[in-house]
Amino acid sequence: MSVLEVEHLRVAYPDRGPARGAPAQTVQTVQTVRDVSFRVAEGEALGVVGESGCGKSQTMLAVLGLLGHEGAEISGRITFDGRDLTGLGARALRRIRGSGIALISQDALSALNPAMTIGAQMAEPLVRYDGHRRRAARARCEELLDLVGIPAPRDRLRAYPHELSGGMRQRVLIAMAVSREPRLLIADEPTTALDVTIQSQVLALIDRLRRELRTALVLITHDLGVVAGVTDRIAVMYGGRIVETAPTTALFDAPGHPYTRALMAAVPRMDRQVDRLPAIPGFPPHPAAPPPGCAFEPRCATARPACGDAVPELLHLTGARTAHLVRCPYPASAADAPHPAGAPA
Repeated sequence: MSVLEVEHLRVAYPDRGPARGAPAQTVQTVQTVRDVSFRVAEGEALGVVGESGCGKSQTMLAVLGLLGHEGAEISGRITFDGRDLTGLGARALRRIRGSGIALISQDALSALNPAMTIGAQMAEPLVRYDGHRRRAARARCEELLDLVGIPAPRDRLRAYPHELSGGMRQRVLIAMAVSREPRLLIADEPTTALDVTIQSQVLALIDRLRRELRTALVLITHDLGVVAGVTDRIAVMYGGRIVETAPTTALFDAPGHPYTRALMAAVPRMDRQVDRLPAIPGFPPHPAAPPPGCAFEPRCATARPACGDAVPELLHLTGARTAHLVRCPYPASAADAPHPAGAPA
């Protein structure tokens, strides 16, 4: 059974800036998420990958119900544990956040309140929403800090965020996210501000907790190397759409979309020495002015004239032995197009 099902999700914002050739007062609609569908099963880890501005975080904020205050127009269907979230009010969504769906932010220093101790911040949702007495909540917080590998947890509860290292702060966020044993954990770039060694430890911690608690995980990142050893499936996003999705091993063995292959070529590898990593020329399309056809066509090294005519459908990759979908009319097949750079070592 799927913990989360997203069907034909669209997120749009009113843009009151004048468009080219339009009257000054014309209100344009800017779509940041375009017809996105995916599922996440119990205990499964899904990686959502793409450059900044491709719609990854917007998709997950829509799932969490955190876009309404920005004037977003959301359509489609979001189902969590069999319950449709798209029609719920703010109060009902607050009950689900934390106990049902939890978020690990990418910047722990900004996410934590600098004026409150770690113990006070961790205990607040346990007292307010779960009815814990403060002494019981503090004991639970100490257990959680020990669970995520923070030494001397009782002392850390009395510390303020600035007194902890970056890795410890990130572990505190993870402890807070799992404190109410959510069914779904969304990690939005959880290792961005960390060095490589701490990044590896944090990812291993998230993966261990996900397996022990049987929590579904959505890991958002711009780095394919981050999701290589943690996720079961990967969805690659570009221009507000999913352009490729497959089991992690299948995606690294035979990526079909030119964008996925370009991302993989830019992943550093220990077994190859290069003077400069390949870069994708240009930038992702602006949501207010998407190309008429394939969104990646202006940057694609293998684009053909027909690529700019219409948005391609998400179709099964030829030769794939698993559920491998690609949004490209001329993809590399799983049989005859090996990955040009190989999976990251």
